[in-house]
Amino acid sequence: MTATGVTPTVLIPVKGFRLAKGRLADRLSEFERHELARNMASQVVKAAGSLPTKIVCDNDEVADWAHAAGAGVLWIDADGLNPAITAAVAALETVSTSGEDFGHVVIAHADLPYAETLDGLAEAGTVTIVPDRHLDGTNVMALPLGTGFEFHYGPGSFGAHCAEALRSGLDLRVRRVAALEFDIDTPDDLDAAELGARAPDDAR
Repeated sequence: MTATGVTPTVLIPVKGFRLAKGRLADRLSEFERHELARNMASQVVKAAGSLPTKIVCDNDEVADWAHAAGAGVLWIDADGLNPAITAAVAALETVSTSGEDFGHVVIAHADLPYAETLDGLAEAGTVTIVPDRHLDGTNVMALPLGTGFEFHYGPGSFGAHCAEALRSGLDLRVRRVAALEFDIDTPDDLDAAELGARAPDDAR
């Protein structure tokens, strides 16, 4: 149990590594993008620590990597991030009714190169949102299961998720966490996170 008295399950959605981060193609080779995506995902799994962690994927390579990293796998065949997360959360809710304690979930993006810990974010009856550095996206979100929360990942998701928390009648907490605010999608992100000149193996 964490310091907040809630033990969540961590969900990390991961697409296939091989074609990941296409918007970095002008700066990194396909191999470098593959390694960067894999290393960042490994860092997020490490940040989950001892919390039960499941990788949401529909890719054999990712599933094999997840098992090697000590994480479980939720095989979700869905078109898009929001349907995938919705299905993964529904799967946890089904498990929780079978007697396992999955009353809370932390959803973390897999491209957070400086992630240190995901502990302490989950709080009973509360949606905790860690936005990106632009206050636009939702890098990490913790919320209770069984609330009918609708996910709005994509541009403007931070504001949309704040509104959804209030609509759902849940308490809302916004946390700015420097180690979690950098996600890597564009060359500007690489520069801001000072990863542009690093070899992929150094991006852990």
